[in-house]
Amino acid sequence: MSENYDAEAQQRWGDTDAWKQSRERTAKLTKEDWIAVKADTDALEASLADGLRRGVRAGSAEANALAEQHRTSIDRFYDCDHEMQVCLAHMYVADPRFTRHYDNIAPGLAQFVHDIIVANAEARG
Repeated sequence: MSENYDAEAQQRWGDTDAWKQSRERTAKLTKEDWIAVKADTDALEASLADGLRRGVRAGSAEANALAEQHRTSIDRFYDCDHEMQVCLAHMYVADPRFTRHYDNIAPGLAQFVHDIIVANAEARG
């Protein structure tokens, strides 16, 4: 899927600043950096799944903190403001590949991540 997704992403976003930033930033990452990215992503996804299991409510301080952790994780690759993050959140529930990724971690996680990101963005105006 990686090669196919990369080609699709290039076609969809190749002319955007975010795409250019992502390419520039990822080109500088070392093998150790990628290991750290994987560990950070796994920890974030575990925290998100834990929040879902515990019934953390979208818009709560804890949910907003989780949404900000998510945004920061994306910000590592390209500048991700709240508007961009909401676009990503919509993709998580609209694209079955993203939904499957999150829901394989915990059933309903894609919708939970979407909801906390949208509520956090709305609270920030």
